[in-house]
Amino acid sequence: MFDNPTAYELLRERPEDAPLVDALIARAFGPGRFAKSAERLREGNRPDLNLSFVAWASREAVGCVRMWPVTIGPAPAILLGPFAVDSERRRQGLGAALINRACEAAAEAGHALIVLVGDPDYFAPLGFSVARNLVMPGPVDRRRVLARALKSYRAVELAGAVARSHHPAAIPPPPAGEPGSGGDGIIFS
Repeated sequence: MFDNPTAYELLRERPEDAPLVDALIARAFGPGRFAKSAERLREGNRPDLNLSFVAWASREAVGCVRMWPVTIGPAPAILLGPFAVDSERRRQGLGAALINRACEAAAEAGHALIVLVGDPDYFAPLGFSVARNLVMPGPVDRRRVLARALKSYRAVELAGAVARSHHPAAIPPPPAGEPGSGGDGIIFS
């Protein structure tokens, strides 16, 4: 799957991984990320660590994807992002692998919908489509508001305001595990 022969292990993010993940995101996006519309949904919220993953190579965090509880009207949903890959490891399929693993975890947990703001050309092959009827907080290019339905309804038919979940404290921490231990992660090479 990857062009680079180095093996990557995708493990659920743990609370102690936060400084490494935050640094990886800061390197990838810089301070401009705080001005983005999706950031309004992350403020005062907590990532769902059961759905968020870190890619490890030789005990180094080289990629990540975070998933956040949100609502669309009264319906629960998941916000994907940010996801980041170390600059030296990009264009090897690691970003897509992280996104696919996080979406699989969301489906396994019974979630119905994942939303994000991103490049339609990148995310369409990963099952996302434009969801023009979703309203993000703040200004956003509506062509970049995307959704992926994990259940039977079509994401493009969904409408409403996307808001922070009111119950982020209800998200339990993921099972403990060490990077490289195999835990509940998946190894790609």
